[in-house]
This record gives sequence, C-alpha cells and structure tokens, in this order.
Amino acid sequence: MDKSIYSAEYLRLCALLRELRLEAGLTQVQVAKLLDEQQSFVSKYEAGERRLDVVELHQIARVLQTSAAAVVQRLWPQD
Repeated sequence: MDKSIYSAEYLRLCALLRELRLEAGLTQVQVAKLLDEQQSFVSKYEAGERRLDVVELHQIARVLQTSAAAVVQRLWPQD
C-alpha cells in the first residue's frame, strides 16, 4: 500500500472535495471562513499538499453540506 500523501486514492479524495465545494457553489475563501481557517488550508488539501485527519474531513464535509460517510461512499461506492 502506497503511504505517500500523493497516492492515487488520496488524490481522488482531494479532487472529490474540490468537486463538492464547487457543487455547493462555494469558493475556497468561503469554505476557509466557515472552517475558521486560512484560504491556504483549503488550497493545500485540495491540491494534495496537506493530509486531512478524520475530524477535519468531518468538519469540511459539514461545511459542504454533506457527511464524511457520504464522501467515503462516493470514493468507494462498491464497498
């Protein structure tokens, strides 16, 4: 198993979070403000430069009007 933060699976997560943000009609700045973070936080996790923990994923999912479980389901719909 690839442990790199740049694994194909992790990069799919990053792309999905960006897609969900766009679907929600939010900018990186807006998401960052809702998370009480800097815009660079959003930019870095969307670019795969920063690994998220499960608590951060949960918070981001809520801001994007979904759930961490729904995000995981979209990543691996067959599981």
